[in-house]
Amino acid sequence: MNNKLSVIEKIKFGVGDFGLSVITALLQFYMLFFYTDVVGINPGLAGTAILVGKITWDMVHDVLFGYFEDKTKSRWGRRRPYLIFGAVPLMLAFWLLLSIPEGLDGAAAFFAIIGTFILFDTFHTLVATAYSAMTAEITEDYDERTSVSTYRMIFSIIGYLLGAGVTSVLASIISETFGMSVKEAWSAVGLIYGAIAGITIMIPGLFLKTPAVVEAKSTELPPIKAIFSTLKNKPFTKFLVISMIMSTAFTMVTTMLPYYLIYQLEMADSQILVMFLMLGTLAIFLIPCAIISGKLGKAKTYALGIIIAGSALAVGFMLPKGESVLIFFLAAIVGLGFSSQWVCPHSMMPDVIEYDELETGERREGIYYGMQATAGKITGALGSAMCGWGLEWSGYIDGAVQSSNALLAIRGMFALIPAILLLICVPLLLRYPVTKESHEKVVEQLRIRREGEK
Repeated sequence: MNNKLSVIEKIKFGVGDFGLSVITALLQFYMLFFYTDVVGINPGLAGTAILVGKITWDMVHDVLFGYFEDKTKSRWGRRRPYLIFGAVPLMLAFWLLLSIPEGLDGAAAFFAIIGTFILFDTFHTLVATAYSAMTAEITEDYDERTSVSTYRMIFSIIGYLLGAGVTSVLASIISETFGMSVKEAWSAVGLIYGAIAGITIMIPGLFLKTPAVVEAKSTELPPIKAIFSTLKNKPFTKFLVISMIMSTAFTMVTTMLPYYLIYQLEMADSQILVMFLMLGTLAIFLIPCAIISGKLGKAKTYALGIIIAGSALAVGFMLPKGESVLIFFLAAIVGLGFSSQWVCPHSMMPDVIEYDELETGERREGIYYGMQATAGKITGALGSAMCGWGLEWSGYIDGAVQSSNALLAIRGMFALIPAILLLICVPLLLRYPVTKESHEKVVEQLRIRREGEK
């Protein structure tokens, strides 16, 4: 069985994450800021609406979509139809997400956020779950998955650079060039980014015709039982706990970065430079991270990266109010550390699926990626909600000079709390049970079983 992919095949697969990362970066770096400072919605209400929307819908649809994708049969395979036919609805839903009107308050604002989030997240989940699950299907090789994930993450970080570093500037350019209001300009950005996501996700859907290396049967369990059975997979449950903690921490860092730069360091004009330093350094170290992963193992490399990132964030908490050149160095160090967050989890996740197949005899990539997506979205929404609640409770007022309590909250939610969460993950990763050697034994057992079933 050939588990190796050509460079062209890896590029066709990896480019699909470019557009998804553009819209993800906007959501992580700017969504709460968009609601509070562009649309004018109360931060506590906005954060609560995001959390409620995630809990009420993501608790259900991510894993169910993954379940039904696993059982899909078509001439395009199990995953590609969702990439091909979900691209345009995804584009339109993201446009609508950034098109809610100004002046909303109370229940109107609450349900406008929930409604647009649910619509967008429905199509995003259909596409993203199918796309991510392809990683486990196109190769079973432990190291080749790291290589595929690295190609994917190169496109991902370029998308992140666009979504995180260019968004506010692009909105300003559109506003000034076409005479639009700030709100209308952000809506235009939503349409542009949605189109980028739709076009790039179609590329693996239409052109990546590499057959699945595994032809095992999908689950025969009913949906609810199939979903909860994944929690019997011990490597997966440990991976899930780590992913949930990391999702909360990373969401808080990205959500609070604009507030931290604008109000704590008074360096609003340096936002783009700081983001490019962090994400650019992250991009530079993707390949070195993959190389180190091949020597140390995925979990240990992941742990090393978050120790570096967490230490830099802790220093960021201690920076005094006012401009500080040190933030540029810290941004680069955080980016170096977070390079492991881009490479390791995406190559670790497929490995746990073989453990499940060994136990159950079924191939359930969609359910597993749906579970991971559900956990990530809910904990990400929790991170956003915590930021919104913290801002409101501290007395934050958008566009004003902030009180000492508000500044303490901004520093704590940007740096201290995430640093603590990152460091909690370190011992969990050092005791992570899946290694290259243990995974190779599982794959060999599966190979012998499959040959015996022919």
